[in-house]
Amino acid sequence: MADSKREIERKYEATDATRLPDLGRVAGVGSVAHEGVMELDAVYYDTEDLRLAAGNVTLRRRTGGSDAGWHLKLPVAQGVRDEIRAPLSDHVPARLTALIRSRVLDAPVVPVVRLVSVRDVHVLTGDDGTPLAELSVDEVLAERLHGGDRTAAWTEIETELADDGDPAFLDTLGRALEEAGIRPAASHSKLARALEETAPAPERGGPAEPRTAGDHVLAYVRRQAEAIVALDPAVRRGLPDSVHTMRVATRRLRSALRTYRRVLDREATRPLGAELKWLAGELGVDRDQEVLDARLSARLDELPATLVIGPARARLRLRSAADHEDARRRTTAVLDSARHLDLLRALDALLAAPPLLPGADAAPDEELVRAVRKDHKRLAGRVARALELEPGPDRDAALHRARKAAKRARYAAEAARPALGKPAKKAAKRLKALQSLLGDHQDGVVARDTLRALAVQAHAAGEPSFTWGLVYGREEAAAAATERQLPGVWQRAHRARIRRAPGG
Repeated sequence: MADSKREIERKYEATDATRLPDLGRVAGVGSVAHEGVMELDAVYYDTEDLRLAAGNVTLRRRTGGSDAGWHLKLPVAQGVRDEIRAPLSDHVPARLTALIRSRVLDAPVVPVVRLVSVRDVHVLTGDDGTPLAELSVDEVLAERLHGGDRTAAWTEIETELADDGDPAFLDTLGRALEEAGIRPAASHSKLARALEETAPAPERGGPAEPRTAGDHVLAYVRRQAEAIVALDPAVRRGLPDSVHTMRVATRRLRSALRTYRRVLDREATRPLGAELKWLAGELGVDRDQEVLDARLSARLDELPATLVIGPARARLRLRSAADHEDARRRTTAVLDSARHLDLLRALDALLAAPPLLPGADAAPDEELVRAVRKDHKRLAGRVARALELEPGPDRDAALHRARKAAKRARYAAEAARPALGKPAKKAAKRLKALQSLLGDHQDGVVARDTLRALAVQAHAAGEPSFTWGLVYGREEAAAAATERQLPGVWQRAHRARIRRAPGG
């Protein structure tokens, strides 16, 4: 069985001449306990081409210390990682294998580096005895196991925040170390340093600044593809908002392939676009359920207690729990499917050999503007059509189509923002407001359908259906209010449209 913890740490350079300051005098520290010296022996695993390291992911099997076992570390933010642990075994545990599958695909993981560390540990606590942080001085010996046979040795200082600690304390502790002449480490992890020092990569320049329309589109496509890969383990772990964020990246990528068809050959990318549509739809089962549950629960909370008649809350909880569990199982099955792995392989292939068209060589302030304006024109037509219709099912459907067009136009502007600057930023912001308004309207349409079903179920069970009808009426009123706001929100978005190239 695997467990996890949030790891917030900083690393500092050290030499034989390095001396720690008096840690007991650091602001907020009440006492310092010297926990003694321990030896840690860790073997790090990766693919032969180091796909995990490329994503700042580490997988190791470690003995020694209080947490011997398998450790998988997934990046969260700068200096912050989630560490998922599993007991010692001869092979990578299945749970951890699933969490790295989106990166390694079919490639086997092999031992790449062995690190033996002699760790001298100090535990810092506050005046009330609350643990603040752990500071360790590590003497490290690295041995390359694959891709080279060199060794390297160094000493470093690591500070790690205690569970539920205040991250600001690491800033305080860091200032004390730097005042003592101790500098932050150049490498973000022991593994990164070991890989660099035991088999140095050839000197390479940083990524070139995007110049052409193709450069900008590919950079955007690459960001969305990386987000899909990186969010796979988060979705499997059920982390908050992970399904939604992964679904958005999927939709952004699909939208880019459709919008920038003069840059990337649409005939070549069409099969990938179909698979991205499939993945977004599958992820939507879980996400849409979350949104609907939250909306209906909030509607019930708005009602005075005297108007919640019968077991309405209990019926909603039972329905939500059952539907959510089904959606979670389905989402995990999708991520484990051969179809999903084929999609990830197709993304790799697209980025390795993009099917560029002549438009890719055009200046971004020509080709990107053309594409953004085309998507905005499509949106304008759909909004106009929706506003011509009377309130009712036909208008609801037209507004739903307008929402999809607003989303595509927004994503087009976001993709063009690095090249087009403030005009694209403003357009994307106004389009997001329009999309949100239309999205809320569509959520209300779905909610009304669900409320009607809940009322029928309640009536069949001999329960009062009054509350469901009351909430239905409130949803109708909310939809009417949204439709009244639409012309103004649309006008603001329309005025912010990109009319021409910046400076043109």
